[in-house]
Amino acid sequence: MAKLNTVRKPKPKNKKKQSGFSGIIGFLKKVILYFVILSVGSVVLFKFVPIPITITMIDQKIGALIDGKSSEIYYDWESYSDISKEVPLAAVAAEDQLFPEHLGFDFKSMRNAFKNNSKGKKVRGASTISQQVAKNVFLWQERSYVRKAFEVYFTFLIEVIWGKKRILEVYINVAEMGPMTFGAEAAAQKYFRKSAASLTRNEAARLAAVLPSPRKWSASRPGPYVNRRTSQIARQMRALGGTSYIKNLRSF
Repeated sequence: MAKLNTVRKPKPKNKKKQSGFSGIIGFLKKVILYFVILSVGSVVLFKFVPIPITITMIDQKIGALIDGKSSEIYYDWESYSDISKEVPLAAVAAEDQLFPEHLGFDFKSMRNAFKNNSKGKKVRGASTISQQVAKNVFLWQERSYVRKAFEVYFTFLIEVIWGKKRILEVYINVAEMGPMTFGAEAAAQKYFRKSAASLTRNEAARLAAVLPSPRKWSASRPGPYVNRRTSQIARQMRALGGTSYIKNLRSF
């Protein structure tokens, strides 16, 4: 009796592995979708609503509590129209003179910073005001490639959704200008006993002079460096043409 030839059926693929992989992909897609919705939604919201608190402020408060120091935050939001225009001009003159022109990134400064950092030198000023706002409002402070990637993403969002005027308004309100002191109004009240609306050019320049290291340098008790830096910033403010330099900032 002849034997029947049996045809071997191919082994079925591991359905569990396939479903598990598909589940991971599906989960990642949802995470990305929710992140985009939340991030865009928060940027749209803060285009119109004052920033209640930033991650930088929270970080400073937690650090002070851990160290047993005073954790009181000095922060008082004021609208752009209620702050002396010398303040945003001083910030631009000190931190980002191409602010009205660029789209969030100063690639020339970034290239120079990369070259100097590769030689072991430190360069201040590679980050634009837009990047600093993105980092201070939405992100953590520790440097990493992951944070930098998120910083690029949020910088793009605020440039497109907020516009230059809102970015500068947020910056002069949330920038750290002294220990536990954030924004021009709180700094003006604390260091000059006046409102931010009344700040003079020299006072605004002095606040801008301490921005790189507000816990190291003092606007109320300026040392030789801060005084020298204040004079430099005031000269740059005049060289830029005064407050007219920031008069026609893009609002969207």
